[in-house]
Amino acid sequence: MVEGVHFNLKWGTPDLLGARSLTVNLSDIAAMGGKPTACVVNLAIRPGLNRTFFDRLYRGLAKAATATGVDIVGGNITRADQLSITIALFGEVTGSPMLRENARPGDAIYVTGTVGDAALGLRLLSGKSRARGCTRKFLVDRFLSPTARIDAGRALARIRPTPAAIDMSDGLWQDLGHILERSRVGAEIDPALLPLSPAYRALAGTDVSYALGGGDDYELLFCMRSRMSEAALSRRLGVNVCRIGKIVSGDRATLVGTATADSVPRLQGWDQLRAHA
Repeated sequence: MVEGVHFNLKWGTPDLLGARSLTVNLSDIAAMGGKPTACVVNLAIRPGLNRTFFDRLYRGLAKAATATGVDIVGGNITRADQLSITIALFGEVTGSPMLRENARPGDAIYVTGTVGDAALGLRLLSGKSRARGCTRKFLVDRFLSPTARIDAGRALARIRPTPAAIDMSDGLWQDLGHILERSRVGAEIDPALLPLSPAYRALAGTDVSYALGGGDDYELLFCMRSRMSEAALSRRLGVNVCRIGKIVSGDRATLVGTATADSVPRLQGWDQLRAHA
């Protein structure tokens, strides 16, 4: 995570930044159905940051680590022109891990939680949108304090056949594309089925482009065949689950239902090598 690319120190506290730095890595472990175990932390430190800042950064990091059973076992510090935080996280899987190549035609596509909130939170923090009160707080919190769905991922990995799964860090549309590429399948997504929070609807209305193309939600997207209802699956995973489409033969994702063609160009998601406005 690099200052000016992934975070801005004016947006939140050092404690939140430390916790978020670990959480985004925890989400990768969750997406394979794993249990996180230990991590090492590398800090590249720029001038102008004092010891109190780093005490608070590590306090947030340690709190997130303790809550998820992770040991911080080492790391490194170096000098740099920008602050960056690099965490290597280790985990283990009992049984079969959830892999991106596990999707098959006929599988339903599900997501946990709600989608698009963090993208709107980022817009609020960067001054591109405006909102007040509970709407602003909810969306900003979803960006600054994401949740890694570790327990849900572990419960999901026990289902047979083992689902395909990925965490949504770069946007639903783009991350779904990684599953389609590895599994050599296509997908149909119905935007009307996307789980949108009341705060999302209050700010964006019926515009689902942030839900489809926005990143940083860190919810799970998974594909599986199941006779369980969404309610039963939600109870099993301990988080709300919504079916948003299905896996089909082919090699790309398409929008169905009430989708409009002008939504597609905005579904690029996050690309680390592309400049973002």
